[in-house]
Amino acid sequence: MGVRCDGRGQEPESHPDRDVNKAVKFSIVLSTHHTSFAALAFRGDLNANLSRIASYGYDGVELAVRDASLVNSTEIRRLVSSAGLEVSAVGTGQAWGEDRLSLVDDDWSVRKKAVERLFGHIDLAADLDAVLIIGLVRGVVRGTPSVAVRELLLDGLRSIAAKAAQSGVKIAIEPINRYETSLINTVSEGLDILGQLGARNVGLLIDTFHMNIEEPSIEKSIRQCSGRIFHFHVADSNRRYPGAGHLDFPSILRALAETDYGGYISGEFLPLPSPEEAAQRAIESLKAYVTEV
Repeated sequence: MGVRCDGRGQEPESHPDRDVNKAVKFSIVLSTHHTSFAALAFRGDLNANLSRIASYGYDGVELAVRDASLVNSTEIRRLVSSAGLEVSAVGTGQAWGEDRLSLVDDDWSVRKKAVERLFGHIDLAADLDAVLIIGLVRGVVRGTPSVAVRELLLDGLRSIAAKAAQSGVKIAIEPINRYETSLINTVSEGLDILGQLGARNVGLLIDTFHMNIEEPSIEKSIRQCSGRIFHFHVADSNRRYPGAGHLDFPSILRALAETDYGGYISGEFLPLPSPEEAAQRAIESLKAYVTEV
């Protein structure tokens, strides 16, 4: 990832700020369509938003996609490339948020539609050379998940993992805080699912906002899943941009560097005080934290 100075904790020989920041890759979430999900800065108007994101100094975008059939991967690749960016990941949360598709729904036809929808996302991620995120589309469960629910989840994930492996796509399952679902809240629970799946193309997306709620130590939890981190979300303790709350990001990024993570640091936070200001302050803060590390 380059949060380390030279991979051994030593200072680089020259221009430390420039060298370290160049090695780290930053992205921010951009929804391809209007969405009710609040914790993202940009949505719709791809061309204008891509130009704006690039001008702030980001290296990539994480695309939140409701349905892959609604977008043209060739056109997206062209627009992203023209802006000098990459696609870091493809998010699937809107399949749940807008359409209530879930891998553990009581209705088998809904589960079937969820898997089919995710197959489309996998094809899109393959076309864009991006990681595929599994968030709330896995299912929103209240109370302790039953054995039956966990088996439904594993069945769905096995189908998705097999399809993704054929396409060369990595899947990142995101532990999400207890107030949104009780199905995979912590890093330990995420690692347990990975162990049951036994699929090397499936890892974790870990998010500082959710970890702040669920993990006794963010840094310890990051180190715990060394080698299985496929994507990394940042938001501060109040879900605003990094630097707007009380999280110790230099310490967090130092722990992430110790895992040899090589992917993107991706911003998913509330668009406050405005989308533009939040995005700009986030990248400024993150580059400063990386330099400090």
